[in-house]
Amino acid sequence: MKLNNHILREIGMLSRCIHAISDTKFKEFNLQKGQFIFLTRVCENPGINQIDLSNLLKVDKTTTTKAIQKLIDTGYIYKTRDALDKRMWRLYAEKKGVEIYTLVIEEENRNIAVCFTNFTEEEKEAVQRLVKKMRENIENDWKILKNV
Repeated sequence: MKLNNHILREIGMLSRCIHAISDTKFKEFNLQKGQFIFLTRVCENPGINQIDLSNLLKVDKTTTTKAIQKLIDTGYIYKTRDALDKRMWRLYAEKKGVEIYTLVIEEENRNIAVCFTNFTEEEKEAVQRLVKKMRENIENDWKILKNV
């Protein structure tokens, strides 16, 4: 049997390279493996709950719970009970989290610039459009698997 296309392997390698670089750079801020993605989404979606955060990031709830607790312990985010549904917790960035968010976005923009070196604007737009389309295509399978 032969693999039909290597695109997912390339995307996986790209993702692992970026995460390894980011994890190394953010270690000095006590952000452990991959926690920066949770912090950025909380900063970008104030008041998000953990279930919606898990769905947004396409990770399981246990992973989200562990990452959120570590971010709370390090003072980057906090959670409060929802005013209407007392079973639900809302997540917000602390001042310290917002400050680190700025650094994370700067690093993300640097990674984007490096990845798109020697790309035309049309190529950049095409990659964005096509990868988004790929994600949308597979997302239904993920939703079925996760009962979302």
